[in-house]
Amino acid sequence: MNILIIENLSFGYAKDRLLFENFSISLKKGEFKTIVGESGVGKSTLFELILKNLKPFSGKIKSARCAEVFQDPYSSFHPSYTLISQIKDVASLELLQEYLPLINLEYDILEKLPHELSGGQLQRASILRAMLMKPDLLLLDEPTSALDNVIQLDVMKMLLNNLDNVGMLLITHDLELASWCSDEIIKL
Repeated sequence: MNILIIENLSFGYAKDRLLFENFSISLKKGEFKTIVGESGVGKSTLFELILKNLKPFSGKIKSARCAEVFQDPYSSFHPSYTLISQIKDVASLELLQEYLPLINLEYDILEKLPHELSGGQLQRASILRAMLMKPDLLLLDEPTSALDNVIQLDVMKMLLNNLDNVGMLLITHDLELASWCSDEIIKL
């Protein structure tokens, strides 16, 4: 069953300069697809369209329940609340203890405010929150860009080990990463 269907999508920030023209893609649970392309070609805009934050000029987008891991983890958490309180607001903590060691985080990190963490810790907390939301579709916008290579590998393995429960769409500039983890690479 498809958890994401995009058919004949057309969109641009100006009618005479389209980022997408008759663009189509589908994704099933268990699939991992990657969107690659130069800066400014519309990769992040595609996620905004999927999340219904932008309206296409034409075409249709149908998606199952989704969660997103943003490229900038500092903008995805409110600065005045602890991470654990923000995670509890949107997700079950049922699998928390299972996921923490897989992404190399300690629980006490989650009791801190976002500005008290490094970019890599916050990025992993963002991935943790998205996974705990138990989405059908996980949108990943450069989710490991702030991580060192060893932790990046651990996080990607954890994501891939959860493909039975979710379909994933990744945006990255890292062609090596895309080739390693993807069922399909879509170039914009």
